[in-house]
Amino acid sequence: MNKRAALSCYHCSSPILPSDLIEAELGGIVRAFCCSGCMAIAQTIHGEGLEVFYARRVQSSEKPAEYLARNDIPEKLKPYDDPSLLGRFTRPHGEHGDLETTLRLEKIRCAACVWLCEQHLRRIDGVQDVQIHYVTQKVMVRFSPDTTSLARLLFEIERIGYEAWPFEPSLSADRAKKERRQLLTRLGVAMLGMMQVMMYAWPTYVGADITPEFDLLLGWTSWALTVPVMVYSAGPIFQAAWRSLESFKKTHMLGMDVPIAIALALAFIAGTINLIRGSGQSYFDSITMFVAFILAARYVELLARQDAQGGAEALAKQLPATCERILNYPSSQDVQVVPVVNCNLGEVLRVSPGEVVPADGVLIENPSTLDESLLTGESKPIEKKIGDRVYAGTHNILNPLFMRIEAVGQSTRIAGIASLLDQALLAKPVMVSLAEKWAGYFVAFLLLSAFVSSAIWFYFDPSRAWTVLVSVLVASCPCALSLAVPTAMAAAQGAVTKLGLLIVRSHVMEGLVKATDLVLDKTGTLTMGEPVLKEMMHLRSDYRREDALALAAALEAGQRHPLALSLLRAAELEDLALPILSEPVINQLGKGLSSGDYCLGSAAWLGVEQDGRAGQFGQVHLRDAQGLVASFIFLDTPRPGLEQFLETVRSRNIAVHLVSGDDPATVAWWAHQVGIESFQGGCTPEDKYAYIERLQNQGRFVWAIGDGVNDAPLLARADISIAVGAGAPLAAAGADAILTAVSLEALGKTLRLADKTQLIIKENLLWALIYNLLAIPAAMMGLVNPWIAGIGMSLSSLAVTLNAWRLRKA
Repeated sequence: MNKRAALSCYHCSSPILPSDLIEAELGGIVRAFCCSGCMAIAQTIHGEGLEVFYARRVQSSEKPAEYLARNDIPEKLKPYDDPSLLGRFTRPHGEHGDLETTLRLEKIRCAACVWLCEQHLRRIDGVQDVQIHYVTQKVMVRFSPDTTSLARLLFEIERIGYEAWPFEPSLSADRAKKERRQLLTRLGVAMLGMMQVMMYAWPTYVGADITPEFDLLLGWTSWALTVPVMVYSAGPIFQAAWRSLESFKKTHMLGMDVPIAIALALAFIAGTINLIRGSGQSYFDSITMFVAFILAARYVELLARQDAQGGAEALAKQLPATCERILNYPSSQDVQVVPVVNCNLGEVLRVSPGEVVPADGVLIENPSTLDESLLTGESKPIEKKIGDRVYAGTHNILNPLFMRIEAVGQSTRIAGIASLLDQALLAKPVMVSLAEKWAGYFVAFLLLSAFVSSAIWFYFDPSRAWTVLVSVLVASCPCALSLAVPTAMAAAQGAVTKLGLLIVRSHVMEGLVKATDLVLDKTGTLTMGEPVLKEMMHLRSDYRREDALALAAALEAGQRHPLALSLLRAAELEDLALPILSEPVINQLGKGLSSGDYCLGSAAWLGVEQDGRAGQFGQVHLRDAQGLVASFIFLDTPRPGLEQFLETVRSRNIAVHLVSGDDPATVAWWAHQVGIESFQGGCTPEDKYAYIERLQNQGRFVWAIGDGVNDAPLLARADISIAVGAGAPLAAAGADAILTAVSLEALGKTLRLADKTQLIIKENLLWALIYNLLAIPAAMMGLVNPWIAGIGMSLSSLAVTLNAWRLRKA
């Protein structure tokens, strides 16, 4: 072992003082460590056969904690196994008692870090599944609480040199802010360097007559200003390029930062040599300008990426930071304002009107009205009585309510919806994977072209070979090619989230463009499943319409079944005063209601003729001592936006089918009502499954929409499936996306957005292709200077990102 290696830590690469030196044999080689923590981590990695990590990683000089040398979970992590915290940071998964948690990772610097974390976690007993998303820095772990624990997971991640903690939106927001600030600082340094260097290069541009001494002073000043731009502003570019070169043996592909880093390094070396020799171009103005432009493009890309990925965190951010906890309920109602993170299961909270419910629980005092539009898309306030569940993220409107906590943190319903959005980011669409693959091949082709063209120029005109090499490396734009698809897909997903469509699987936007057939369920999808009073028939001559409706509503007062609520809504809309009944209302189970001589109920009970028209939701009849007073006919309510949605679907030549379990006559009536030619009623779940299977056997690409629970087979079989509704049960229905908005118009907009997304992807790819076909040959022929090439490449990447960003406003 040489002296230099002996004084550098094998794990963290930090210098080792002779008094701190610790040695251990790993893989038959004696390694040097700066502390027992580094030695413990390295032994863990080698012990699991993951030592290839050290050949692929990015170096870090941070020392781990000493306690990592032991196998015991440290005291600071043990509280995470407390039932209250475990309930906050995990959520149930499946029927076998497994738990799922979302953790935020720190110190992840490259793909090798992701690989190591994933492999290490998968080898822990009790861990069922691990999914890491490099962009969002989140890991979703499913584990058995009988075998391992949340604290053990956090400790094991620390043991291999990283940090993790349960995901909290506020921390995520801080990290996103920090990332933006760091990139903006790097951009600021590059911009200042560019302006100063170009100012000093101005005499060269205009051909001013200056003394050699002054020219030399300006040259070295420009060099000094370029150094911080190269080291600080362009530092991440060089780091990413080095990681790509290190992993080339395994991936056989090079990242798009490789040609950029090579071009910058060559230009800086050439400029420094020319400055020392006192002849030739310095390139410092080109270097600083290129770095400034490419960082500006990446800053815009970062803003677009964070905006598109913020759907899940935007949901979680709706929760308040503090809440009012009742100390000794019910003996006392003294209130203590505490952070929401300090609340535990079983505690009682007070939520005042206008405030947001901080946790899931049960209403135990003071009925109220809540706005649940964030979770369900339902804009109308929902009445809540004692014993009803209330959900985190909903707004209390009417009365100060008291609730008992039943779920906190990741166990809440809003966290479940947020986790669905995170899952959509874990899988790459086919188009994104292909674009990244071809971008990698393009980089290899670019490097070959650059060195071949430089060699040819060296043969004919050696003075221009160096300039051509730098120009070709800079002018090409693998960035634009690599960004063409993922930026558009990410922006589109962010846009549809704002419309009220939560994408669970990433192929939805691609699939909507291919759809040839749309299969709809009726109740809960085509219609709301809420009856509305459509008509009054057989009105007796001695009754006015208003009087009959008011009397029926008075009998139904206090009832909660759908037809009763419909009668009450109709009376309220007409502002009718309900009569006071002289005798109490008696509920005749399965028949209807009676109060003295007045009866309201079914045709069979009252002995009147049933109206036989199709399509109706139901009917009730009002009778007094003299006979039938009136018959009330109810129809189901079409879902808002249905007409516009079907119009959008038909404009794309997508065949529409209505398949429902309702009676065939009702299904036929609704199909004719909304203009659907293909329909089938009386279907079992198996019939719906077979219906879609027949269409697919004919080569059709089927898009299905159902209510997410009753239509599970329908959704599972379709090529693309969307569940209408909200909440955790929908995830088990196998839907690719979840519509939380009430109106189907959101789906129509999504369909148009899918077309626009494909158009923008094609525009981006076409632009990247045309630019490279023009820029690379021009650079190879020596027609483009390096600084012009740098501006062209940066503007090409910026154009692709801004073009994709247009989808945000769709």
